[in-house]
Amino acid sequence: MEINSGEPSLNVSMKHKYNMKEEGTNSTLVSNGCVDYKGAIADKRATGGWKASPFIIVNEVAERLAFFAIAVNMVAYLVREMHQSLPDAATHVTDWIGAAYVLTLFGAFLADAYLGRFRTIIIFSCIYAVGMVLLTLSASINSLRPPHCIKKPCIPASNGQTGFLYCALALIALGTGGIKPCVSTFGADQFDESDPIEAQKKYAFFNWFFFAINMGALLGITLLVYMQVEFGWVWGFGVPTALMIVSAFILAAGFFKYRYQRPMGSAFTRFIQVLVVALRNHVKGVEVVRGGELYEVRTRESDIVGARKLPHTNQYTFLDKAAVITDPESNNPKNRWRLCTVTQVEEFKSFVRILPIWASTTALAISFSQLSTFFIAQAATTRRQLVGGFEIPAGSTPVFSAVNALLLIPLYEKLAVPFLRSRTGHPRGITSLQRMGIGLFVSILAMLSAALVEKKRRDSFYSSSDDDRRRLSVFWLFPQFFLMGAAEVFTYVGQLEFFYDEATDGTRSISSAMFLSEIGIGSWLSTAIVKVVERASAGGEGEGGWLRDDLNASRLDFFYWILTGINGVNFLVYLVVARRFKGRSGGGGGSVADENAAVELAAAGNVVEYDEEFRSVAI
Repeated sequence: MEINSGEPSLNVSMKHKYNMKEEGTNSTLVSNGCVDYKGAIADKRATGGWKASPFIIVNEVAERLAFFAIAVNMVAYLVREMHQSLPDAATHVTDWIGAAYVLTLFGAFLADAYLGRFRTIIIFSCIYAVGMVLLTLSASINSLRPPHCIKKPCIPASNGQTGFLYCALALIALGTGGIKPCVSTFGADQFDESDPIEAQKKYAFFNWFFFAINMGALLGITLLVYMQVEFGWVWGFGVPTALMIVSAFILAAGFFKYRYQRPMGSAFTRFIQVLVVALRNHVKGVEVVRGGELYEVRTRESDIVGARKLPHTNQYTFLDKAAVITDPESNNPKNRWRLCTVTQVEEFKSFVRILPIWASTTALAISFSQLSTFFIAQAATTRRQLVGGFEIPAGSTPVFSAVNALLLIPLYEKLAVPFLRSRTGHPRGITSLQRMGIGLFVSILAMLSAALVEKKRRDSFYSSSDDDRRRLSVFWLFPQFFLMGAAEVFTYVGQLEFFYDEATDGTRSISSAMFLSEIGIGSWLSTAIVKVVERASAGGEGEGGWLRDDLNASRLDFFYWILTGINGVNFLVYLVVARRFKGRSGGGGGSVADENAAVELAAAGNVVEYDEEFRSVAI
């Protein structure tokens, strides 16, 4: 049977698939449906694993290097070159970061439904590179920026100049949206989770993948920021442009070593079908009776191309109404707008199941967005001179966060995981939910530190007439950067693991995009909070307030206290949600899996034939 996959030459016979299933994990063939570049079931000896992963990791380092080089510099670029106010520039940057991450839902949809992950990454890398080229042109052509400001008020940028810059940033955001949800899942696809050895390597990959993210961030906020300060904006934007183009070729170089998952159609369409059919049957008075028959196809795999069947679960039983056979004589088993399969319903349940966890970890993204905005604005007011007269660029101060992640990940992987595994018996030491909880708690300490240090910085400015004493050392900011980096390591790696584990075969990229879109929504919420605080704290004539162009006249510490409170409340909510969570495999707080249904699915028992289809019994 030939399947049009959207990936290169991915034509797979049913015979190959059945042989693969029969051989199991002892075979050299993978058991997760991945194929090689020729379209044959992938061989573990020749494809995937750490033979393929380095190409993917290098691409991620380059993409993150480019993104962070822009993110930490863009506030300064908008203020100095485009003559925007500091609060406006900060909100524009957080809006842009938010758009980049929310667009991951679009990229994930294309990858899962039509293009496949590899092709999606290549196409959107090209879009990203075009945006980088336009951004470099904006920095290099004088007519694309307003005249240099000699004295205030400065001449603002024209609509055309602003539009050209925003067009460049929009393409970069779109490129990020296509690349980010696919890279981590494409990397995880290189490991067969049914093979215990490869499954363990997959979780090591997640840790090293996050290490790569922070390596890219470190290079972006040190070397490239320094290059921008010393040689100008053209070099600061031009070098990451070249690196992004080169990284696309490096990713393509691993073409023959990758394992590819076939696109499986639109998961969002399948979700809507489940809702429509369940609501229709509910209106008709259909009930799910214990022991009643639910519809499922008879074939070894589900009717979602390339996806394995899922056993029935007893959670969200309202959705089971979409799989109830109401009239065996009239129902068209091929029309999913009339009758859904158990696997399709369970796929939607898996998506719904992760939404509370997704919502209860958003506050960290609000705090994390401060790394590229107000944390850097704070650093710009401090003493940053080192030995020999070298001055740390303000945009490079997030290096404290990145270095922490680079140190913490190897220590966690090599020391903490084996120690915790020996104590808990869990293969990863602690569960993904526990890891996220630790990160959320540390984020409270990070914002608490930021508030206290900002008050100290402001008090120091007004307590002395000596300029050197008025300005604190930049190393006073180290705790807030360090703690935010630690919170990121625990929470974001935990989210990578959690969302991948809870995803089904047909929703891997979408599940990854859900985690990433949380960062985007957090950025937008940060923008909203900034605007609310500006208006609420301003005087009767709309002047003053806690957040101003002059940070010394602002009360940024009050803003940080608000974020500390939000993080504290969010942490308590998360504890409740995580405690109640039951995952597909029991990886968090228990399992929703119906063991009897799972056994029946594996044994193909309790089957009722119906035109080469079968009905699964609801236990």
